[in-house]
Amino acid sequence: MTPILRPHAVHAPQTRQTIVRLLSSMASAKEISQYLKRFSQLDAARFAVVKVGGAVLRDDLDALVSSLAFLQDVGLTPIVIHGAGPQLDVELAEAGIEKRTIDGLRVTSPEALAIVRRVFHAQNLKLVEALQSADARATSIVSGVFEADLLDRERYGLVGQVRRVELAPIQASLQAGSIPVIASLGETVEGQILNINADVAANALVQVLQPYKIVFLTGTGGLLDAQGRIIDSINLSSEYDQLMRQPWVEGGMRLKLEQIKQLLDGLPRASSVSITRPSELAKELFTHKGSGTLVRRGERVLQGDRWEAFDLPRLRGLIESAFGRRLVPEYFERTRLHRAYVSEHYRAAVILTAEDAGIYLDKFAVLDEAQGEGLGRAVWQEMRAQTPALFWRSRLDNPINVFYDAEADGCIKQPVWKVYWYGDAGFDRIERYVQACNARPATLEAPV
Repeated sequence: MTPILRPHAVHAPQTRQTIVRLLSSMASAKEISQYLKRFSQLDAARFAVVKVGGAVLRDDLDALVSSLAFLQDVGLTPIVIHGAGPQLDVELAEAGIEKRTIDGLRVTSPEALAIVRRVFHAQNLKLVEALQSADARATSIVSGVFEADLLDRERYGLVGQVRRVELAPIQASLQAGSIPVIASLGETVEGQILNINADVAANALVQVLQPYKIVFLTGTGGLLDAQGRIIDSINLSSEYDQLMRQPWVEGGMRLKLEQIKQLLDGLPRASSVSITRPSELAKELFTHKGSGTLVRRGERVLQGDRWEAFDLPRLRGLIESAFGRRLVPEYFERTRLHRAYVSEHYRAAVILTAEDAGIYLDKFAVLDEAQGEGLGRAVWQEMRAQTPALFWRSRLDNPINVFYDAEADGCIKQPVWKVYWYGDAGFDRIERYVQACNARPATLEAPV
């Protein structure tokens, strides 16, 4: 039985709703267990830092509480840091204090700082009390984490730059099995309270904790492309420069991408940034398909239309490890390669072959250790951008079929296989796809 089906205490209605929503949207219990196992092996402080914007606290508190309580119910404790921008705008306006920002930072006078402190304390307690009402354990931390210096008093007022991060309050909360809820307020060594931009504070915290996941919860649910659609994933190693040249990447999105790249450059290669909605947090963390935008440093994707372009022993090892079965001995000699896409460290690969019926997806292989990093998605998307039409088959019980269902334009279920395709395909072409899939010999040996 998978652990997700028997969390240690499913007590709040919100948590039950989250689990039902989660299970109904996922491929399989095996997929969920795979992520739970990976996350549970991490030190508690290295699981995830979740940055919550003030707009989420205002507009989506119930979904936020539900998702955070769910994580605690399955034995994972995220570290939460929040802002309060919209709430501050309202309170400052009511006090007759004009909002001024320079370089994206809120200019903070002594009069404004008193309101900043009050609003941050109130929003912090609002989230902590909501979590506790849902039977989740949470600890309010509004001071003692960020030791800071004045950034530039003449220019910004009482705005701080983080000098040191004190982890003791966070570790005490984690050891008690309680979610640390941190406000982005700092203090100088002399005890002066300073306003710290929530993104700046989150970045400083991440650099010290070196977490596996960094999650930004937003109302948009991800980074948006030129058509306003959520970008599924970004592999910085292969896509960053091209993305930054796009005319629609400007303003806030350009700044966000620059910040994320800077952030990930200082973290282990396995770390990643997710941008998603509160209601989609569990889906983003626990499924291969995810929800929102997943950003990783990633790996370059090697391409070639000849087997000689690749390290074949490493490629064979990747495929056999991913499928848990051995390739037939003369696979590379017998297979008519159209093009292969392989991550530079041979942890994910897509192999396409040229068949009479069209271009065929022969292998999509991702090592277990790389699943959840977005590496498979990055390789797949690079392949798809260059391949206008494709067909393939997959066993009926393959857990990746949920991903294939989303990627394909059509599917026909056969006794052993599901035959998938995307791209222009009339009835005659589809019939050839099905015939080719049914006639194709196995390229993996039967399990022992």
